[in-house]
Amino acid sequence: MSEVKPMSILFADVSGSTRLFEERGDVEARRIIAAVLAALTTITATHGGRVIKTIGDEVMCVFPSAVQAALSACDMQRRISTDPQFTRDQLGIRIGLHHGDVLEEAQDVYGDAVNIAARMASIAKREQIVTTAASIRGLTAFSGLKTRNLGRARVAGKLLPIEIVDVLWQEDISNITTVQRAIRLDEPEATGSTLLLRYRGQVAELRSDAPVMTFGRDVASSLIVEAEWVSRHHANIEHKRGHFVLIDRSTNGTFVALSDDEEVRVHREEFVLRRGGVLSFGQSTRVASEHLVHFEVEGVGSPDLL
Repeated sequence: MSEVKPMSILFADVSGSTRLFEERGDVEARRIIAAVLAALTTITATHGGRVIKTIGDEVMCVFPSAVQAALSACDMQRRISTDPQFTRDQLGIRIGLHHGDVLEEAQDVYGDAVNIAARMASIAKREQIVTTAASIRGLTAFSGLKTRNLGRARVAGKLLPIEIVDVLWQEDISNITTVQRAIRLDEPEATGSTLLLRYRGQVAELRSDAPVMTFGRDVASSLIVEAEWVSRHHANIEHKRGHFVLIDRSTNGTFVALSDDEEVRVHREEFVLRRGGVLSFGQSTRVASEHLVHFEVEGVGSPDLL
């Protein structure tokens, strides 16, 4: 039975897992990642939340309230940053959360709030908790939470950027500036460039002022790619500092074949899209011929098609 209700959605993603697999091997690295996810699951339950699912080295949780989610996020960061079994491998986590109405169905949750929470996680850096200002507003007085303004960020499906903050979880924050924004999301951007995307007969044209475009299996994605090797929230493309930037946040990575270069695998990092080429989510462009996305960067803007 489906039900719409207000919830806080939290995504926590392990940082440093790629190096871990290279240095420790698949079996040992998987054991360590499982230990991290188990620790996050325990903390989630302690704060009255529940884990919806784990995706590779990421966990998705829900909580009845934003204060429960934020306090849980702080405890997650403290645990991973101080536990010797994780610090010796230089592991960390990045967390994004948002409070809003979700559709709960068959022990899973869907909707705009989930998409926004995933966007917050994609913005967050290692050892950071990013959330929307609306989610946390009014909670700091009685919870003891401290926040810092990060400016505004674009979110797929929203016409205007939304205000975001990070939650300061460290015991000693004397060395953290509250004047200069930690993430320069509101820098003036060059205008006039356009990104043309073609996928299975669909055509999309993104201008420099367009909202973030999301890719993945999730039904809330701007472009849904139905393939088992594609993550639910696989990647984003947004315009930053004069360039269209691919941001991968998937398990298997995104493969980029440029017109004049070899294929590049982008995994949990950013990649500037220049001129033209081909994108493939989760598999090499040489394998996933059915799901290739062709792109071309043009210098003159034109109206959006999607």
